[in-house]
Amino acid sequence: MSDSAAKPNNANLAGILWMVAAMAAFAVEDALVKATAAHLPVAEVLILFGVGGACLFTIAAVVRQESIFSGDILSRPMWVRACFEVTARLFFVLALALTPLSATTAILQATPIVVVLGAAFLFGEKVGWQRWAAILVGLVGVLVVLRPGAESFSGLSVLALIGMLGFAGRDLASRGAPRSITTAVLGFYGFAAIILAGILYALFWERRAFIIPDGAATAFLSGAIVCGVLAYGALMKAMRTGAVSVVTPFRYSRLLFGVTLGVLGFGEQLDLPMIIGSLIIVVAGVAILKPSAGFTPRSPDRAPK
Repeated sequence: MSDSAAKPNNANLAGILWMVAAMAAFAVEDALVKATAAHLPVAEVLILFGVGGACLFTIAAVVRQESIFSGDILSRPMWVRACFEVTARLFFVLALALTPLSATTAILQATPIVVVLGAAFLFGEKVGWQRWAAILVGLVGVLVVLRPGAESFSGLSVLALIGMLGFAGRDLASRGAPRSITTAVLGFYGFAAIILAGILYALFWERRAFIIPDGAATAFLSGAIVCGVLAYGALMKAMRTGAVSVVTPFRYSRLLFGVTLGVLGFGEQLDLPMIIGSLIIVVAGVAILKPSAGFTPRSPDRAPK
């Protein structure tokens, strides 16, 4: 019996709705972080965003009587996960601050493709020829969005690419994370990694002095924190409600929300290569996630992004 058949249709529908809600909230979070970065130094945005999210997940852990600190936190997979998390968050926020939201969101959609590629090489998981073909097509889609060598190419686009690779590495490392570590605890350490990313950026790269947030910056940042935590909760609900093979492809709805917010909120313009590249990435990603293609990825959705 297939994964989708094992779940009632109403459960799958509920899972899809939760997933779409999560992706919409993540897209709003990205837009609000980008708006905040227009008012505050990037390092300050990272630190304040991390502190806010960590506090909310700490409250959630306390309410559920879960311990934030345990020996499992010091396991090797958690250290590897933390390194990728810091890299992902740092470069993704830089991409949000310095490049168009629509392009950054499009490149992020390649994360599942890279996760499947990494699982094949690192964990020896079997990947059929259909998925190998989809992986190659998806990577071509990323190149179409980036357009290296074209006059319109910006080296800053590489920031989103590095951030995407960091998220993929984090998701792969999450597979080895001890099962005793709960969702709230993983969320806490995910946001703690954001704080660390902000501190590192402030020490070695940031040239702007921290400032007291004005009303607009406070509102944008508060909204981003709340949306991020709510999105993470909705994502967990989606992955635990519907069949993974049915629900997971709706992660790509984030691209629609991100592009819409980029166009309406920041006045960004879409060109033909951007549209074509985004479509290629989405089609390739959905093809990879199809259970009939010989590989069923274990859910990497244990991280707060």
